[in-house]
Amino acid sequence: QQSMSTFGRCFTVTTFGESHCKGVGAIVDGVPPGLELTESDIQPQLTRRRPGQSTLTTPRDEKDKVTILSGTEFGRTLGTPIGLFVPNEDQRPGDYKEMSKVPRPGHADYTYQLKYGIRASSGGGRSSARETIGRVAAGAIAEKWLHSLFGTRVVTWVNSVGDVCIPEDVMQEMSNGWTREEVDRLGQLELLRDPARWPIDAEAIASGDDKRKAAELKQRAAFEDAFLALPEDDPTPAYRDASGKVYTRTGSELSSPPANIGAWVSDDVVSLRCPHAPTACRMATLIRHVKAAKDSIGGTLTTMCTGVPAGLGEPVFDRLEAKLAHAMLSLPATKGFEIGTGFRGTSMRGSAHNDPFVAQHTSGAGRPNLTTSSNNAGGTLGGITVGTPIQFRVAIKAVSTIGQAQTTSTFDGEETVLEAKGRHDPCVLPRAPPLLEGMTALVLADAVMLQRTRLGGANTIADPTLMAGADAN
Repeated sequence: QQSMSTFGRCFTVTTFGESHCKGVGAIVDGVPPGLELTESDIQPQLTRRRPGQSTLTTPRDEKDKVTILSGTEFGRTLGTPIGLFVPNEDQRPGDYKEMSKVPRPGHADYTYQLKYGIRASSGGGRSSARETIGRVAAGAIAEKWLHSLFGTRVVTWVNSVGDVCIPEDVMQEMSNGWTREEVDRLGQLELLRDPARWPIDAEAIASGDDKRKAAELKQRAAFEDAFLALPEDDPTPAYRDASGKVYTRTGSELSSPPANIGAWVSDDVVSLRCPHAPTACRMATLIRHVKAAKDSIGGTLTTMCTGVPAGLGEPVFDRLEAKLAHAMLSLPATKGFEIGTGFRGTSMRGSAHNDPFVAQHTSGAGRPNLTTSSNNAGGTLGGITVGTPIQFRVAIKAVSTIGQAQTTSTFDGEETVLEAKGRHDPCVLPRAPPLLEGMTALVLADAVMLQRTRLGGANTIADPTLMAGADAN
């Protein structure tokens, strides 16, 4: 019987480790021999998910440097299990002392205790997002293999935070999505503050001068309080995007920003991974309000997969979208999954929702004779990939551990008030794209291998001439 910490049938990953143990990692099995692979192929995705990326994420300082322990030699895979390890360097189990007797509301503390009769009392153990490091690292390997065969690309972006969402007309214009590089670049904002009122000492934090650092942190805190007190329609410059455009706190572009706008730029850069700058500004402002209230907030992520070969998926119980849903909902804090038009498609008539077939004008591995003129289905029919882009959306709830006082109960049933300590994200959405990308790549790699075993060769689709005598259904 397969371990509950193992995912996949042919291309498998087994993750290990807890939030505050010596480290976390994964064993990846089924990787074909001869694939060029070093830590540099894996590290970029781990760096994108690491904590401490900005003031809007947890300040836990982890470098998340991966080491390949086995399965490669001279930069190539051997076809044997690949061991991956990432040390936990910034452990503070003492932050969770008061939670040893009090299960956090909304967290898995209580259910883990019920199931196992014991639990890791600091940081959530296996239910912590630290566990996902092994998935992300394994997914990077799967993605490299898929790209080498089919040119497959998997990109996830933040679609919404709370009630702030990328406008529908923008999504329609970008029907093919964005590249991963665009998501990172377009979703990055510089925080602005008026140097006349709030002088900026950009080098103070890294200076090593404790007095100077303390003064800058005090200045930042005072500025943040003032920023949050401003009215919604305040025209003061608040953010600058990667192209140099300046926006207010609500994402309105300023056509005539101050002439000395360069002096307004602090060293505070936030990565929202929302590739629409006006929406990213509104998200940043919302998260700043949530953080100040010692609260948290959730949102949705959209994933787009291109270069996916046709023929993947194992009806009926392992349809590709079923495996994707399984993979996504196995991630911490996920609460919903929809593919294609999803729930919105239920209000559409069949004549509008159907995706008409048209001739395929491109060739290559896994490319069938036909494609579709629209993609309401989201890339699969009957649980099998069509060859069109796969697009789905995942809902992520607000983080359970918050600094706000909550009335709850101890494990013994006594009423108490919990005001959680520790370092936690007010919103995990900006760090979540690598998690979805990694799990998606693992699903697709496993599906490719399963289909190859069926056909007995390198292709993923059967010989089209076999359809000539097929019965009409």
